[in-house]
Amino acid sequence: MRKGLRWFLVILVVLIGAAGVWGWRMWSRVFAPVTAVEEPRYLLVPTGADFAQVLDSISMNGLLRDVDAFRWTAERKNYPARIRPGRYRIEPGASANALVDRLRSGEQDPVRLTLNNIKWKHELASKVAAKLECDSARLMGLLQDGAVAASYGFRSETFIAMFIPDTYEFWWNTGPEEFLDRMAGEYKRFWTTDRQARASALGLSQNEVTTLASIVQAETGKASDAPLIAGVYLNRLRIGMPLQADPTLKFALGADSISRVLNRDKLVDSPYNTYRNLGLPPGPINMPETRFLNAVLNPAKHDFLYFCARSDLSGHSDFARTYEQHMVNARRYQRALNERGIFR
Repeated sequence: MRKGLRWFLVILVVLIGAAGVWGWRMWSRVFAPVTAVEEPRYLLVPTGADFAQVLDSISMNGLLRDVDAFRWTAERKNYPARIRPGRYRIEPGASANALVDRLRSGEQDPVRLTLNNIKWKHELASKVAAKLECDSARLMGLLQDGAVAASYGFRSETFIAMFIPDTYEFWWNTGPEEFLDRMAGEYKRFWTTDRQARASALGLSQNEVTTLASIVQAETGKASDAPLIAGVYLNRLRIGMPLQADPTLKFALGADSISRVLNRDKLVDSPYNTYRNLGLPPGPINMPETRFLNAVLNPAKHDFLYFCARSDLSGHSDFARTYEQHMVNARRYQRALNERGIFR
């Protein structure tokens, strides 16, 4: 073989080998596993974030073992110009290419938000902001705005009735206005034709059902007692008797933690004082769960006008038709509290 041809073949082999090595390195950079997580983690990309912020978040959270490979792949796939906010699942063993494709497509994982045990609007705003990008101050401002409440068909005092306790899925980057729109839709879905008809048959509006359900929820945690207590309050409303609901006094006083309501508490000047004011208070005193809403819509039919907590402190209630029998039950309960040193 001629010497020139031999050198040509040597150089060709070297070039092919170098190309192969370069190709392998490029393939590895794009398609080899690049994540540094042993179990799924999440990357939060805020609204308005740029590529530098995404890289900072990735680095600070230690999500990748080769950030340069991610940057190189992202730049060649034009991700810096197509950043989409959201909550993105980072899988163990994912490649730079797979991660860039997910981020660029906006293929985010939803957040599960549970609304329960909420009494005040600021609690709602705080709970939402803890799970979503939604700004708590902005959401709180909307919740307190009477014009916003009116746009959804509520008053400021009844606005919390729009939020039906449940577990919902949201995109992490949901804003305050989007959150309210979504919850308005959930409210409409809850109030089916059947539920509306049941409320009408009781002579109550939807907001009044929620208000009464909030009182029933504050009175008992026992599902079996809820329809009975709802029946007591409906009987009182029917004959024009004050509700005399202790939870409304606690709401008016801002003292939900007290165990005993005293006679002086009944003098508080508030529209939520159902000892001094006839009918329902201006709005819900908490965000009642669906089981209590349904208890009001499906009350037990009876002629009880009174109830009080049972003296065994089981959480159940004793019911009475007459005031005299009620006082027997009430004194028994008061003795039980005294014996346990519970005076407030």
